[in-house]
Amino acid sequence: MTIATLRAGQEVDGIFACTRKDRLLSRAGTPYLAVELRDRTGAVQGRAFRDADVLAGRFERGDLVRVAGRVERFRDELQVDLRTIGRAADGEADPAAFLPAAYRDLDELDGFLEHLAREVHDAGLSALLADLLEDGRLREQWRRAPCTRSGHHAYLGGLLEHTVAVGTLALEACQLHPRLDSDLLVTAALVHDIGKTREFTYGAEIGLTEAGRLLGHVELGLAMLRDRATAVAPLDNARFIALAHCVLCHHGPDAAPGRRFGSAEALALHRLNGLDASIKEALEHGIR
Repeated sequence: MTIATLRAGQEVDGIFACTRKDRLLSRAGTPYLAVELRDRTGAVQGRAFRDADVLAGRFERGDLVRVAGRVERFRDELQVDLRTIGRAADGEADPAAFLPAAYRDLDELDGFLEHLAREVHDAGLSALLADLLEDGRLREQWRRAPCTRSGHHAYLGGLLEHTVAVGTLALEACQLHPRLDSDLLVTAALVHDIGKTREFTYGAEIGLTEAGRLLGHVELGLAMLRDRATAVAPLDNARFIALAHCVLCHHGPDAAPGRRFGSAEALALHRLNGLDASIKEALEHGIR
């Protein structure tokens, strides 16, 4: 049973992730419980009008919950009229299985990532990318991470999908503008969000690690690249600084010393990153 297959009149008995929990009052002044239930296919609202306070004490937001009820249609939207709801037993289901995931094939995206890395011929930058791509644990994190929790690419695999998209745009931009440093821009495109591999936690919903909450993915990514660069002999300091500047400025120049772009490659990365992110967000959430 998945949320995408629910139909009005259907009986529901299954496990879902609870991503919202509110105690509200009806027009008559009686309390009722309002929840949002989610799985990998979507979300549906749930309401419990009987024993609301008793049921609310059986679980918290972020729990996997076992629910029983009936699907009803209310104001042209489906919702579940809950008879019972409570925390699922430990080990009864994997929380990550309820998170949204990329529709694109991750093995195919991995292949595109490796292809883009092979387009970098600078010895130092190529060695840095090879070092990153040969790290099996990092590659697993790269495949798993989203880009955001509620914006563009907000699903498992979103980071890899976005990385490949920005890398492809970077390669195309360099063909249109041969004066751009292709090796620098493509490398920056592939690593600009690498800190997101350390930014998120995965439970019934996507959360933030302590480092992600306090530092953010840009600082985390720069630290990762700095550690890797010291182990890559051909990558000299000037080249690393140029790469770090691109990563630092990919959301705009505000984080850069002097608050301005220091290279055409940094400006290009900012624009290409924004292009993919804004188009994807419009397609997923509509134009705002």
